Amino acid sequence: MRSHSEGHLVSRIGWLRAAVLGANDGIVSTASLIMGVAAADPSRATILLTGLAGLVAGAMSMAAGEYVSVRSQADTEAADREKEVAELAAAPEAELIDLASIYRERGVDPATARAVAEQLMAHDAIGAHMRDELGLHEALAARPVQAAAASAASFAAGAIVPLLTAILTPHAMLVWVLPTVTVALLAALGGLGARAGGAPVAAAMVRVAFWGAAAMAVTAAIGRVAGANL
Repeated sequence: MRSHSEGHLVSRIGWLRAAVLGANDGIVSTASLIMGVAAADPSRATILLTGLAGLVAGAMSMAAGEYVSVRSQADTEAADREKEVAELAAAPEAELIDLASIYRERGVDPATARAVAEQLMAHDAIGAHMRDELGLHEALAARPVQAAAASAASFAAGAIVPLLTAILTPHAMLVWVLPTVTVALLAALGGLGARAGGAPVAAAMVRVAFWGAAAMAVTAAIGRVAGANL
């Protein structure tokens, strides 16, 4: 018998979510910052400094926020695991009955459900209960450091494009060139994330580009009003 070797997209959820969120946030927030400041018509040096500060602060904020969030999830999973270990040690027969009842509810006949539960508990009792009773699987386990690193790196990678655009574009053309580059990049990112996750590509491209354009438009409008009144 050959081993099960199929690759499933669900195994990518942990890092893919953090990477796509980080890159999208890096592009949108940095481009919006630059657009808001540029709309107020400050100096070129101020615009570039704003973009650089947004890149560094955003990457650090994303890493810290992602780590804290996913660390909390990991702590909850660990607590559930410890609780399940204690219950298995205190009442193994009751836990066996609980596991068998889960399989019966999924359509397995009582005798087979009992036999399956016994075999799985003999092989890996805690693994069986974590997966089938609590819905926690190794492929979806929280990995705080991985999520934080993916968020920070992807944010910086996304933010560098609006910053480079601001550096290379003549000052007078920035408010037109930057939105065009940003929306195109967001659409490409949305399509890439959808393809990697097996989701519809076109819908993802439109959705990501639309909300990115809306964020830049609102920030630019606020920057123009503030620049005229401050």
